[in-house]
Amino acid sequence: MVLWLGCIADDFTGATDMASMLVKGGLRTVQTIGVPPDGFENIAADAVVVALKTRSIPAEDAVAQSLEALAALRKTKARRFFFKYCSTFDSTAAGNIGPVAAALEEELRADWVPFCPALPVNGRTVFNGHLFVGDSLLNESGMEMHPLNPMRDSDLRRVLAAQSTTTPGLIPARVVRAGADAVRRAIVEHRRKDIHFSIVDCVDDADLDVLGDAFNDLILVTGGSGLAVGLGKAWVRERRVEEHDDPAALEPREGPGVILSGSCSQTTLAQVRAFEAQGGSVLRIDPVELANGTSALAEAAQWAGAGLGSKPIAIVASDTPDGVAAVQSELGAEKAGQVIEQAFAQLARALVSNGVERLVVAGGETSGAVVSALGVEAMTIGPEIDPGVPWTQVVQGECEGLCLALKSGNFGDEDFFTKAFEVLG
Repeated sequence: MVLWLGCIADDFTGATDMASMLVKGGLRTVQTIGVPPDGFENIAADAVVVALKTRSIPAEDAVAQSLEALAALRKTKARRFFFKYCSTFDSTAAGNIGPVAAALEEELRADWVPFCPALPVNGRTVFNGHLFVGDSLLNESGMEMHPLNPMRDSDLRRVLAAQSTTTPGLIPARVVRAGADAVRRAIVEHRRKDIHFSIVDCVDDADLDVLGDAFNDLILVTGGSGLAVGLGKAWVRERRVEEHDDPAALEPREGPGVILSGSCSQTTLAQVRAFEAQGGSVLRIDPVELANGTSALAEAAQWAGAGLGSKPIAIVASDTPDGVAAVQSELGAEKAGQVIEQAFAQLARALVSNGVERLVVAGGETSGAVVSALGVEAMTIGPEIDPGVPWTQVVQGECEGLCLALKSGNFGDEDFFTKAFEVLG
């Protein structure tokens, strides 16, 4: 099987989101945790997504890790490459979207690179170069209060210009609506004008199909996961990738299921409330107690061990904005995050040792801590729970066979936690 696409994602849940969309586009997809290990060159897949944790680290570190991932992907003879970032384009003022994209562009000798974070199914659209979340501009959507990467400007050209040495162009919605040939002509014009970074408008799924067709020969594409569907469809339609009966098939697992939630997004808070209202057992852990060295972690592990059975249970550190502010005021934002990540990492190891076979993790940082603690190296991508959130199954690492769902904080319907286990069957 020819590996058609190598993707570098800047966080763990975003990588899973991307992989899910590739499967939806018809590609058998494997996700690795970190740079693929030696011996990964002959992986049986159409696409490989490398999950890094580079969104909020210093730009030079993000660039170094991304180039290392690119080098590993090139060993697999991947034909095309994708840099995946969040559909809210969030990054620090100094990067890391611009610096990483520039480094990949130079290494791959690309002469034009699109930037399109749109994911219309989740309400992320781009119009006139401005990013919307639902009906709100990005900087009025709640993302302006993000604890790590507050986004206070919805004009992606300004955001990208501040992170790079170039003045980005724009391919507007009217060009996209005119079809793939019109987009290709716009690309030629941008190259003629020496514009090599361009924001691309996208307002619905039909636009994603157009862009997938227009971009399918580019060596490097950057964006949110939405573009993956269009690219996959284009490659299958042109028979560059073989068709599969079920690219999302997993081996069945029916052991105990647990939810670990470190996300404090409004979406996840509503999902926790809904799970509890539907009769789900929920244990809330206090980061301050954890930081103070109390028995909170041991008590949580004991509670979980006693509750494992046919029904899933949940352990959460999710809290309201006021609660988060109070914890950060006492511990500091960085330490508060570290305490939660370390607690869930330890809990995940204990749970899997006790026979848990199905694990849902909410929050990008929490997901990264959990998969690292479990020694996960690679996962195959299974059925979708909600747009951008699939089940996965560990195929390489210390807990082969474990089913994992890694959910970005803002993703999923209100009944996500209950629905997740129904989807897995």
